[in-house]
Amino acid sequence: MRAFYHPDQALHDPQQYMRFGKVVAPKDLPERTEKLLGALAKHGIAPERPAEHGVEPILTIHDEGFVDFLQSAWRRWQELPSERGPEVWPNTFPYWSGRPEEDVRPPCRPTGFIGQLGWYLGDLSVPIGQHCWHSTLRSAETAVSGADAILAGERTVYSLCRPSGHHARADRASGFCYVNNTAVAAQRLRSHFGKIAILDVDAHHGDGTQQIFYRRDDVLTISVHADPTNYYPFYTGYDDERGNGPGEGFNLNLPLAPGAGGAEMQAAVDRAGKAIREFGAEALVVALGYDAHKDDPIGVLKLEASDFGTIGRQVKGLGLPTLVVQEGGYAIEAIGDCLDAFLGGFK
Repeated sequence: MRAFYHPDQALHDPQQYMRFGKVVAPKDLPERTEKLLGALAKHGIAPERPAEHGVEPILTIHDEGFVDFLQSAWRRWQELPSERGPEVWPNTFPYWSGRPEEDVRPPCRPTGFIGQLGWYLGDLSVPIGQHCWHSTLRSAETAVSGADAILAGERTVYSLCRPSGHHARADRASGFCYVNNTAVAAQRLRSHFGKIAILDVDAHHGDGTQQIFYRRDDVLTISVHADPTNYYPFYTGYDDERGNGPGEGFNLNLPLAPGAGGAEMQAAVDRAGKAIREFGAEALVVALGYDAHKDDPIGVLKLEASDFGTIGRQVKGLGLPTLVVQEGGYAIEAIGDCLDAFLGGFK
């Protein structure tokens, strides 16, 4: 298995995160990558540096105004009065209905920076610091290089992406995510493959990925995640969200009850595999998170590290060219074991 990673992804070091009404230290720590690199080393996998693709692949998925905002946000923040905080953080948000079929927004109308903050940043878990954009770009390039390796004939590739991406919508960052690496990679694969399936096994619903492909019939999006009725992202991830227009029937959400463990995850992934086969997918992108692990500090599921080995075997059993894109997982002492087990599932 080939893997990709750029060390500059670790430069992103967010300082603020709103939780239970308090500003606390974020969970997406740079140390996460060290644990994952250690797991790769155990399997004799030395990650390659991704090529410099620039923003062009990102713009195949994301709104140009949004990308311009991400690139310029830190500079514009520095131009504000001196009483500003340590990172770019919004203080206002526009209303939206919460219904996925209605989540189509016009171009951003505010021209001022504060108004744009609320438009392009969807919650208080995506502060923008000095190195945020640079790390985000390298993370996206890591996903694109992984997709290019699949296009060149590799059967399985792992892209160690950080920041994660599956909560990023076409024009909005949220949930520790700025650019949707999984979606960018899937679009890259569409240059050769007619049908792409995305299987998201992060504990949180991949709301950004769903929004991006909700009206398309060439990309099947499946998300196995904790029930969102009392868990982030709250407003999407329900099993009646099946796509809209040409995309109706090509989105599948498989929510799990809080406390669900390996058996429930295995059954859901089996169901996802059946849908992927029926769809006739020619390639697969796996959005792999470890926040379903029982020790995750913001998790509600109860998987053991070994359960990720079962997921790995299930994914391998689909027999498709597969790009694995790293998403969440915040139990620092467990995530290396989770990746170790997942990789072992391919043997």
